[in-house]
Amino acid sequence: MTHLFPIRRDGDRPWLLDLFCCAGGAAMGYNRAGFKVVGIDIAPRPNYPFAFHRADALSFLAELIATGEIRRFAFVHSSPPCQDKCALTVGTNRAMGWGGTHVDLVAPTRRLLEASGLPYVIEQPNGRAEIRKDVTLCGEMFGLGVLRHRNFELGGWGVARPVHPKHRGRVRGWRHGEFFDGPYVAAYGNGGGKPSIPELQAAMGITWTDVREELTEAIPPAFSQWLGTAFLARLRAGAAA
Repeated sequence: MTHLFPIRRDGDRPWLLDLFCCAGGAAMGYNRAGFKVVGIDIAPRPNYPFAFHRADALSFLAELIATGEIRRFAFVHSSPPCQDKCALTVGTNRAMGWGGTHVDLVAPTRRLLEASGLPYVIEQPNGRAEIRKDVTLCGEMFGLGVLRHRNFELGGWGVARPVHPKHRGRVRGWRHGEFFDGPYVAAYGNGGGKPSIPELQAAMGITWTDVREELTEAIPPAFSQWLGTAFLARLRAGAAA
């Protein structure tokens, strides 16, 4: 890998590396905050809205560190696979008698992020993933049609935890044979009164993909825009590590 990325210069948008990027929910928020984003994912992501490299995220990051190319970036976001420790998956596996078949990449991701020397984010859903919950964000904080609780470990920087507002009601859908209505749609799965693709796009604030799997895996852009804006404010104030 030789000079894949241009050198950052004063006045340019800082470069952000988006690891395990999926279809770019986080990327869009960081872009709106003021970053230039490059996504890395092991799967093809034709709907990703910014520069994209198909590669194993951790191998790609390790090579950037080894070659010094990592210095072209200002920040790293990572969303390592979470199915091994996600509360929804763990509960389903237990109920169905399934064994654990998913890989937990949080710890190796953190080791490389720390080796990079850059400020970073590790994102995970509620569950058993072993990350610091420095910030927890919820769709209600941003007036979204999903709750979509996500936890963020902040490496090399920090921000005050926002207040978690009271939810306005239930998530719409079927629960144990009974249908419940509510102001939020369920951004996971495919049955039980789940939203249509247009409903899910509107609730998440994502318009550039209509693939249900990508939508249900995505971080609402409002979450990463909030994080990115907070980081850049600290960077400009000279407070970011």
